[in-house]
This record gives sequence, structure tokens and C-alpha cells, in this order.
Amino acid sequence: METQVYSTWLEIDLDAIRNNVRAVMRRTNTNVMAVIKANGYGHGALQVARAVTEAGATWCGVARMEEALTLRHQGVTSELMVLGYTPPALIPDAITQNIHVAVYDPQMAEAYLEYAKKAAGQLKVHLKVETGMGRLGMVPEKAAEFLAAYHNNEYLDFDGIFTHFAKADEPDEETTQIQLSRFIELLEKLRKDGLLPKIVHTGNSAAVINFPQAYFDLVRPGIAIYGLNPSPDSQLTEDFRPALTWKARLTSLRILPPGHGVSYGHKYVTSGNEWIGVIPVGYGDGFRRVAGQQALVRGHRVNVVGSVCMDQCMLQLDSVPEAQVGDEVVLLGSQGKHQITADDLAQKWGTINYEVVCGLADRLPRIYLNE
Repeated sequence: METQVYSTWLEIDLDAIRNNVRAVMRRTNTNVMAVIKANGYGHGALQVARAVTEAGATWCGVARMEEALTLRHQGVTSELMVLGYTPPALIPDAITQNIHVAVYDPQMAEAYLEYAKKAAGQLKVHLKVETGMGRLGMVPEKAAEFLAAYHNNEYLDFDGIFTHFAKADEPDEETTQIQLSRFIELLEKLRKDGLLPKIVHTGNSAAVINFPQAYFDLVRPGIAIYGLNPSPDSQLTEDFRPALTWKARLTSLRILPPGHGVSYGHKYVTSGNEWIGVIPVGYGDGFRRVAGQQALVRGHRVNVVGSVCMDQCMLQLDSVPEAQVGDEVVLLGSQGKHQITADDLAQKWGTINYEVVCGLADRLPRIYLNE
């Protein structure tokens, strides 16, 4: 659909996502599980799932079973894995829809086993190992005995084993090396005992960049497939491209006289005659109420002034006297020689780029380029 019908919208370049998956594959030379949880990090889970599959990713990872089931019902046929907790009552759905789930304690395994028996089917399970994240996972010391108890089980097929890194995106590699050592030591024991699952995976986006020894059978890039840096200390190479641009249109222009307040609370007051524009973007769309933000208009950087409203915000346009109602405004992305990145917004907002894109509201239309 043409963007003329929208006052604000997101453009997602699916070619960029395909490019980024291929960049991961070239670097790692292994299988890819593209992580598309949280609506594909705000980019749109279904469209991203299709794009990553076209690029060669053989798996998609999500956080919740509801996400996986939705993708299945929408026609996604690649291997799907729920990386977080799955309620036992949903295990029959996991079996019928061929969705892999994580297990990280014996009680969970027993609950899943009971539901798998009732469904008369075999559940594909990956054991999550706690190596230092301090979140979910079974400690390595208990993993061998646990896997032995379910070896060749009719209802639980322990197809994979994985862990997750806490600090792979930070300059100090010690924590990640310790986690890797613990995990590899466990893998060697399991291999010796004939208990090693066939799919081993650890590598998040930062590990894809920084830790080749973490590639194993499968890597799990998330933020990197959207062309965004894992952290300020863990930067993508130039062969990755950001996929998302946020645009709006100027909906009003006026000259306000000196001493005129702008927006709620009059936190900004004009110092002279000022050319003020309005765009239909606010915190209801995921644009934070933070001072000092900018936008791009006709290739110029302009300041957001006054308090950001739920649905609107104001721009100081003295540097763009030729601006007109209907002009395209960029809040995230490139225009002319200038660029506003998700990292730029994250720095302004006191957060991380993950939260910037995941926080983009559902009400924002998403326009897919190069489908």
C-alpha cells in the first residue's frame, strides 16, 4: 500500500534482513536460528520469518508458545523453538505443530512427559544449561544424570542442548570464556557417556561477532539480523544493514511569536518568531517523552521542542523555511546526508536499541519493502 495514506509509518526492508542472515551464515558457516520474538523485534514476526527462511535460516526462535503457534497457523514451516517457558497444557500443541521447547528442571520435564503421554506423541526438547546467566537453566553438574534418565524416552526426545551468554557483548571476555568452558566440559562428558543431544547451540548476536568457538551446530542471532549492534562495545561489520526506518509527515506549520509556549506545560518557549511544525507521532507510538531529540526534514536535522504528546510532537523548523505540510520526516533512519540510528535514540532515552525497536507500537503501519 502506498505511504501517502499514512501520517506515520515504519518501512522494513526485507532485503536488508536477508542480507544480514547471509552475513551471519558467511561468518559462522553453520545453521542459523533467527530469533524473531517480540514481533520480530518490532519488525513483524511473520514477514521476518519468511525473509530469514528465504535467506537460508533453517530455524526461527521465539520466547513463547503463543508466538510459535501463531507463526505455524500463518504458514511458517521452518523449525520453530520456544526459548522460554512453555505451560505444560500447551505441550500437545507443541507436538502436533512440531515445535521444539526448552526444559531446564526435572519438574518441568515430568509435567511435559505427562502431557506428551496423553497426546500419544513425542515432544522435541532442548535442555537449557545454566553456565552463568543466572536466569533459566539446569546446572551442569546435574545435566548428565538428568539426560540419562530420559535417554531414548518414547515421549521426550532431547534433540538439543544450549546455554545463553550474559556478557558476550562486553569488552571483558572472561565471563563468556568461563561460561564456554563450563558448557564445553559438560558436552565432553555427555559425548563420552553417549548422551550428547544432536543439536548444540549457544551463539547470540554478540557471540557471532566475538566468539567463533561458540558457533557449534547452530547460532541464534537476534538483534544482528535486523542490522542493529548488540551493544556499543559490540559493533556489527559493514556487511550488515539496518532494516527499519520510521517516517511521518508534517501535518501543520505555523509561526509562533516570541514568548509563546509549546505543548503541555510550556516547557519550551519561543525566543523569537519561530517556525514550528507538528508531526503525528507521540509516546503512544513508542517515541519517548525525552528532551533533546531530533528528526530529519528535507535533509536537515531539526529539534523536537516542547513535551512529546501521546499522538503528536513539535519540530523547530527555522533551519528549513521551505518546509511544507505533507513533507516526509524521518525519526529513525537516513535522509540526505544525515542519519538517526536506533543507537542514537537509545542513548537519548537511556536504554538499549533492543527496547527502541521492540517498543514501536502495534498501531504504527508497517510497510514491507522488497517482499
